[in-house]
Amino acid sequence: MCVIAFAWHAHPRWRLVLIGNRDEFHARPSLPLARWDQPAIIAGKDLEAGGTWLGVTDEGRCSVVTNVRDPRDPQLGRSRGLLSLDYLAGHEDAVTHAETLLRTAADYRPFNLLTFDATHAFYIGNRPDSRAQLVEPGVHGLSNADFNTPWPKTRALMAHLRDWIDAGHDDEFAPLFAALADPRGYPDDQLPDTGVGLERERWLSSAFIRSERYGTRASTVVAIGHDGRGVVVERRFGPNGHEDGETAVPFSPASA
Repeated sequence: MCVIAFAWHAHPRWRLVLIGNRDEFHARPSLPLARWDQPAIIAGKDLEAGGTWLGVTDEGRCSVVTNVRDPRDPQLGRSRGLLSLDYLAGHEDAVTHAETLLRTAADYRPFNLLTFDATHAFYIGNRPDSRAQLVEPGVHGLSNADFNTPWPKTRALMAHLRDWIDAGHDDEFAPLFAALADPRGYPDDQLPDTGVGLERERWLSSAFIRSERYGTRASTVVAIGHDGRGVVVERRFGPNGHEDGETAVPFSPASA
């Protein structure tokens, strides 16, 4: 994923509402959101490295990963997509998982990882150093820098999510997908300097990115209720933002 906003214990119905866009080269092969047989998760699948960028389980666990945009930092180590997969396929709670991952986080390519279980949420990153942070209730954002780094598109997506909550929306996700589809860029003086040059910073500054070779491949909304029931909805896009299908998968704990 490349831009994410989420509300953790900030909505009367949903303990987690997470929205985000996955930006990737269109040539990189992947499978759309679906239930996997082994492990038993709901996620898209990266066919190049075998992991996933975002997924959930019937028990209401969720995980999502982004890269860290820094061309000066070599992309060495294990695929970061395995981080979400390993968490979702495992049985450790979010607290134990964060403590365990800190011991090996440096072995992965630069990453930002969010993990959620029924009671806790964590941010884990490995740049510039490995660290884990308990997520407090509220609305938060993540892109390709650090947790709650105030990039314009991240701030805007967080504001849209707050507005959606304040408007009393429950299961009407159209306004959230509209926010994820926002193509506007931002003034130069608001853009970060991540080492890719001003023209590329301008191009990457919008929530929704479109071009022939690289762009937003999927927009996703995850909603997990306080009772553990939830739904994940994925809208997919091809080159130049061409619409390429939508999948919605409801889920609930076995005891629900």
